[in-house]
Amino acid sequence: MNLQDNLDAEFITDDEGEDTQEDKFLTFILGEEEYGIEIRHVTEIIGIQNITEVPDMPLYVKGVINLRGKVIPVMDVRLRFGMAEREYDDRTCIVVINIDGQAVGLIVDRVSEVLDIPKNDIEPPPSVRKSAGGRFIQGMGKVGEEVKILLNAEKLLWEKEESAT
Repeated sequence: MNLQDNLDAEFITDDEGEDTQEDKFLTFILGEEEYGIEIRHVTEIIGIQNITEVPDMPLYVKGVINLRGKVIPVMDVRLRFGMAEREYDDRTCIVVINIDGQAVGLIVDRVSEVLDIPKNDIEPPPSVRKSAGGRFIQGMGKVGEEVKILLNAEKLLWEKEESAT
C-alpha cells in the first residue's frame, strides 16, 4: 500500500462511527527533523507543481497553484520556520490541508508516513525559548526512541509573524 492509499484509508470511519483519524499524524521531513500534522487536516499529498507568484505576500507564501480548478495558496514551511530555502526536487511534496474550509498547500522536503501517536505519548512543547518555528508546536510525540515535532495547523497558517523589533 503506497502512502496515498494509506492516507485514503485513514479517512474512513468505522461502522460504529468511531473516528479513525484520532491520534493519527502525517509525518514529513524538513531538513534533519521530522514533523507531524494531524491527519484530520490533510486532504491530499501532491508533487511539487507550477506555482504562480502573488505580489505583496509574506516571503514564506510562495504563491498559488491550480488544483483541479481550485486556486489554493502554497506556503513553504521551511521559510515559515525561518530555515534556509532549498531547491525543490523530486521528493519535494505539497501537503494540502484544510482548516476551517480554507485549503492551503504546505511545501515540505518529503513526506514520511502516517503514525499513530496516542495522547499519552504527547508531551507539551519545551518552554525554554520561543524560536521562529517554536510557536507553531502543538506537542512532542514520542515514537519508540524518537521524538516527532507535532505542529498546530491553525497557528501555522493563521498566526501573524512576530515583528523583528
